[in-house]
Amino acid sequence: MSTSQKLLSAATLAQTRQARFAARKRLNQVALALSLAAMAFGVFWLVWILWETLRLGLSGLSLSLFTEMTPPPNEAGGLANALFGSGVMVLLATFVGTPIGILAGVYLAEYGRQGALAGCTRFVNDILLSAPSIVIGLFVYTVVVARFKSFSGWAGMLALALIVIPVVIRTTENMLLLVPASLREAAYALGTPKWKVITLVTLRAARAGVITGVLLAVARIAGETAPLLFTALNNQFWNADLSKPMASLPVTIFKFAMSPYENWQQLAWAAVFLITVAVLGLNILARVLTRQK
Repeated sequence: MSTSQKLLSAATLAQTRQARFAARKRLNQVALALSLAAMAFGVFWLVWILWETLRLGLSGLSLSLFTEMTPPPNEAGGLANALFGSGVMVLLATFVGTPIGILAGVYLAEYGRQGALAGCTRFVNDILLSAPSIVIGLFVYTVVVARFKSFSGWAGMLALALIVIPVVIRTTENMLLLVPASLREAAYALGTPKWKVITLVTLRAARAGVITGVLLAVARIAGETAPLLFTALNNQFWNADLSKPMASLPVTIFKFAMSPYENWQQLAWAAVFLITVAVLGLNILARVLTRQK
């Protein structure tokens, strides 16, 4: 091949590469533009929702909101009973669901990674994670409410705990699997029993991730309405007896937001603001813990 032919072949190859590069660059620009458009679309609605929540929710904040009971139509009142009911049921559900979820996650990550029981547990856990919360509410209604012929705070707590458990299981298992095997091997080499390795080494190393999973589970159940409609129902008055119907913020929002009464709508927006602030705070706390990890 002559020198001129070699130069022509090199020039043709360079032009081909340049054309391919230009095509890839155009494709990358189109993909970037579509990604930015999708991000802008989502951020637009998020900002709008937050703005409306702030605008309408802040106007309903007052001292009576935290000290008075939910009122009748067109009368002054607050959300004290709903705040108390939501707080009690969410805390109890967290205290019940968190230990079960952590223990199950420890089993899946440390004891039964490849066993048949572990596979079955993961399968059931995946079903619970993807199941609509209303299905869990109907299940608890059938098992507890219909059998005892009474709505109650205990039933609401049980429904929320069933939502907490699969989230904590998945998070705990994933965080423990991220712990390097060398840490376990070093502890075993020193003669440490397995239960001590789990409690003092692996769980401590994955502590931030596990706590983050618990906080995210709490944030999820804080705004659940459907399970409480079938279990705790609602209560217009103050009630600290968990064996009776109990008020909650999500159900109060559901009831008041659809009403034609202005005072109920204002209280509904105030409750939305309180739940939004609580969930946002929990998510920020979870991010902080993850960043420290």
